[in-house]
Amino acid sequence: MKKNFPVRMSAYVGRFAPSPSGPLHFGSLVAALGSVLEARRQHGAWLLRIEDVDTPRTVPGAADTILATLERYGFEWDGEIMWQSRRRDAYDAALARLRVDGHVFPCICTRREMADSTLARDGSRRYPGTCRAGLPPGSTPRAWRVKAEGVIRFDDAIQGPQTEDLARDIGDYVVYRADGQFAYQLAVVVDDAAQGVTHVVRGADLLGSTARQIQLQQLLGLRAPIYAHLPVATNAAGEKLSKQTLTRAIDDDPPARTLTTALAFLGQKPPAALAGASRTEVWKWALAHWRLENVPQVRQLAVSDSGWRAQ
Repeated sequence: MKKNFPVRMSAYVGRFAPSPSGPLHFGSLVAALGSVLEARRQHGAWLLRIEDVDTPRTVPGAADTILATLERYGFEWDGEIMWQSRRRDAYDAALARLRVDGHVFPCICTRREMADSTLARDGSRRYPGTCRAGLPPGSTPRAWRVKAEGVIRFDDAIQGPQTEDLARDIGDYVVYRADGQFAYQLAVVVDDAAQGVTHVVRGADLLGSTARQIQLQQLLGLRAPIYAHLPVATNAAGEKLSKQTLTRAIDDDPPARTLTTALAFLGQKPPAALAGASRTEVWKWALAHWRLENVPQVRQLAVSDSGWRAQ
C-alpha cells in the first residue's frame, strides 16, 4: 500500500524492484524486507518499481499478485509505483547518448556463434570482440553492446570491498537485445537515477551485475548509489529460490510467522514468541531492532526446516 513516511532531506532513498515473472517467494520477501527496514532505519524513503522491461518473461497478472502480497504482509511504500514497461523513451535516450559518445557498438553475433568463447566470471560466455571494429558491409545489427573497459572498485555495505576488471571478467555486454528489448543493466541504471535512488539493498545474486551498472552510471554521468547485497536464499541443493527451481509462493503463508523467519534469516535474532504475534507487532519489533551490520556476510544461505547455513 502507498504511504508517505516522513523523509529527511538527507537523503536516503531505497527501493524494491521485483520482476513480474511469477509470485513472490521467500527469497523475494527477504530482499523486500531488508531494503525497507534499512530505508526506515535511515529515516528515508522506500520506493517500489515493477521491472517488467523484459516482456517475454513477464507473466500476465503477476504484478498484481506481487502488489497484493506485499500489502498482505504489511509493506508500505512511498510515492507512485514505477513501471519499466512505460519508460521505453527514457531507455532510448540513454542508448542514443551512449551511441553518440562512442561507448557502444552494433553486434550481429548469435549465441550459437559465441558457444565456443571463454566463460565470464558469472558463467556466461564472454564476448570475443568480433564486431568491435565494425560490421561487414550490408549487415544489420542484432544488438548493441557496451565496450567493457576499466576496473571497477566499490565497497559493498554487506559483502565488503569488490573489484572487477570489466574486459577480463565480463567482456562487452548487451544493453539492447536482438529481440528489441532493452537489457536489465541499462534499464535499472536509468530508473535508479530517475527515482533518485541513493542506496540499493538487494540480493547477492545481483552482485555480479553491479560493476556493469557502475560503468553505465559513469558513462551516462549518473551518480552511483551505495550498494548492499543480502544473502540469497537457496534450497538444500544450493539453488537460488526462484520460479525455475519450483519455489513455493508465499501468498497464502501466515505473514507474521514468515516475516519472523525472514528476520532470522537476515541475522536479526527475533524472539521465538514473535512468530505467534500479530503482523503489526512483528513490524514494530523489526523497525526497532533492524541492524544492517547483523546481516551475515555471505552470498547465500540455505533454507531448510532445520535453519540456515552459509554456502
